[in-house]
Amino acid sequence: MNTRNDRARLERVAQDAVAQMFATSPETAAFHRGDWIDSEYYRRHLIETVLRIRLNNEVDAFALYKIGFKDNTLAQILAQYLVEEYGNEGLFLRDIEKFGLSAAEVDCIAPFHSTDKLIGYLYLSISRDGPLPTMVWNWFVEWYSHRYNKSITEAGARAFGHDLVKRSLDHIQHDGSHGHDDVKWVGLQRAIDGWGGIEQAETYLRHFVELLHEYFDELLVATMPRRETVAV
Repeated sequence: MNTRNDRARLERVAQDAVAQMFATSPETAAFHRGDWIDSEYYRRHLIETVLRIRLNNEVDAFALYKIGFKDNTLAQILAQYLVEEYGNEGLFLRDIEKFGLSAAEVDCIAPFHSTDKLIGYLYLSISRDGPLPTMVWNWFVEWYSHRYNKSITEAGARAFGHDLVKRSLDHIQHDGSHGHDDVKWVGLQRAIDGWGGIEQAETYLRHFVELLHEYFDELLVATMPRRETVAV
C-alpha cells in the first residue's frame, strides 16, 4: 500500500485526461472555467445531473451487494456515502423548477446515450471486478466536483440570478462539509489494495473521463439549436 503515491498518480491521470477533454472542446473548457454559459445548456446539464445521481445510487447499491461480507469496512464506507447521497437530487430539482420544468416533467426525460453507456459500463465492470470501478468513479466525481462545480454554478448565478442556482450551491456546500473527496479516497484506496490494483484503477479512470467527454459533446449538440449564449 502506498496511499500518497497512488492518490498523486490518479490525480495526475484525472488532470491530464480532463485537460485533453478541454483541449478538444472550447465550449466545454469555457463552461468549466465559468467563462461561458447558456440557459438551455445549463438547464439540461442540471437535468442530466439529477438522472445520473439516481442511476448512480442504484449502481452503488449493486456494488454494495457485490462486496457482500468480503470487506465490511469498504461496505460501511460505501453505505454511508449512499446514505448521504440519497435524495440529494432534490436540491437540483428545485433549481430546475426555477428554469420552468417540474419534477414530474424531469421524470419523463430519458438520459443521454452517454449516460446510459456510463451506467451500463459500471454494471458490467462491477460484475467483473467487484467494487473497484464504482469506487474509482465516485472518487472522480468528487474530485471533479471539488474543482469545477463552484465555478460553473457561480457563473450561473451571474448570468441567471442567484435564486436560480441557490440549491446547487447548497449541494456544493453539503459535499464540502462531509469531506466527500477525502472519504471517497479512503474507500478507493481500500478497493485498490483489495480488489484490482492501481493499474486497473487507472484504466477505469481514463475510460470514465472519456465517457464524460462524450457527455459534454452530446450536451452541446442537444442544446445548440436553442442556444442563447450569455457572457459571464
